[in-house]
Amino acid sequence: MIVLMINVKTMMLLALVAVIAVSCVTSMRHRSVPQQIAPSWSDVGVDEFQTLIADPSVQLLDVRTQEEFDEGHISGALLVDVNDSAFVENALAVIDRQRPVAVYCRSGRRSARAASQLANQGLTVTNLNGGVIAWQDNGKTLVK
Repeated sequence: MIVLMINVKTMMLLALVAVIAVSCVTSMRHRSVPQQIAPSWSDVGVDEFQTLIADPSVQLLDVRTQEEFDEGHISGALLVDVNDSAFVENALAVIDRQRPVAVYCRSGRRSARAASQLANQGLTVTNLNGGVIAWQDNGKTLVK
């Protein structure tokens, strides 16, 4: 009889612990936990990019090499080579962190990398999808 009472008490204690554990887990699921928002940037086509850079508050950044820039670039662009190991520091030295940035390269790959790096610094960044290749294919001009 004593063994049976101990087993019943043990079973009741285990059931109580299980109920408490389940309620703790359930209440933790419903807690409001601040989530980290990944920095983001956007890709746009030529026409939208052209409209964007017509806004004087938008900073235009060419992330190609000096040689590529000298061959022709979009008017008004600043040059900061994304392949330079100090790209982010160099870019932040010439742009205003409070203003949006439009980036481009030859095909859009390097500028996508640049956009990601700049977005990680808290900047609002837009990338020209297809780069200067798409720009010229759409009849837009470059300056030397």
